[in-house]
This record gives sequence, C-alpha cells and structure tokens, in this order.
Amino acid sequence: MQAAHPSRALTLLAFLFGSMPAYPIDKIGFEYGKSAGDAEIDRYGATATIDWSAHWLQSGSWYLGGYWEAGVNFWDSNPGRTGNDSLVDVYMMPVLRWQRDPASGFAPFLELGTGPHGHTESEIEDKDFDIGFSFGSHVGGGVRLGESGRYEFLYRFQHLSNAGIGEKNPGINFHLFEFGYRF
Repeated sequence: MQAAHPSRALTLLAFLFGSMPAYPIDKIGFEYGKSAGDAEIDRYGATATIDWSAHWLQSGSWYLGGYWEAGVNFWDSNPGRTGNDSLVDVYMMPVLRWQRDPASGFAPFLELGTGPHGHTESEIEDKDFDIGFSFGSHVGGGVRLGESGRYEFLYRFQHLSNAGIGEKNPGINFHLFEFGYRF
C-alpha cells in the first residue's frame, strides 16, 4: 500500500495561495464524492471561495456571477493494478454561476467551472493518468438557504483529464456533494 505524499500537495497549495493577492474568503465548503464509471474511488475535501463582485446579465432577481475556488481533497480506493490506493489533489479554478439573489429567500443556482489540478500521485486503483496534472471541468447546481443565503448545498458532476499532455489519458469522473458556509 503506497501512501500519498502530502508534502507535494502542500507545496503546490502554498504556491497557489501564495501567488494570490490577499482577499477575504467568502465561503468554505466540505465535499464528498464518488467516482463514476469503472473506478471505485471515494473523495473527501475542503474548498475556499472568493466571490467576484460582478452581476452580469441581470434579469429580475437572477444574474450571472462567479468566484474563484481553491481546494484540496483526498482520494481513497483499493490498490488495484497500480498498487496505489490514495492520492491528494489540489486545484484552483474560476466558476461561473447563474443564480437567484440570495436576498430573495430560496436561491437556486446552476454553475460551471474549469481549472488545473495537481496530484501527489499519477496512479490510483486501476487508473494510470501518466502525469500528476489534470484539468478539471464540472457542471453543477444547488441552492442557498438561510439568512442572506449563508448555507449552500451543491451537487457537481466533474470530469478530470490530462487533455492528452501525457502519453496516457484515461480521465475520471466524479459525483460530488458539498455543504458550504458563507461568511
């Protein structure tokens, strides 16, 4: 059983956060995910977001907005053919969100995002990604509830792939569920 190398993930995360200007974090989230398809991988993680102050295409109480999201997550599986049963993934991405103003009470939303991911390992279970880097893209939806939309429940379908940069590119999909708390 090989363990993931947290020091690589922490170095990458420090680089990502260290290269960003200091802004207040608007939301923290905690996620659980399960791989879809031919892999059996559980994913546990945490996210932090910084909202953009943009309200584009406003129509009544609906508008297009967005945010920056950074996260770290742990993938857990069986060793499979690769002999590796875990890895740590760190990422940062912009996300666009079509949403209802949370001041109007019940505030549903739809979103999509894409961005780079770094992995401490290039293999897990039966998947050999060839390199420890991928691009992640997702579509999702959810709802904000409570005073000023303080609580957020979110579902995402996410695809990760190295986009052909490596010799192998099997890709992987996840169903993700997140609970977020806004400050």
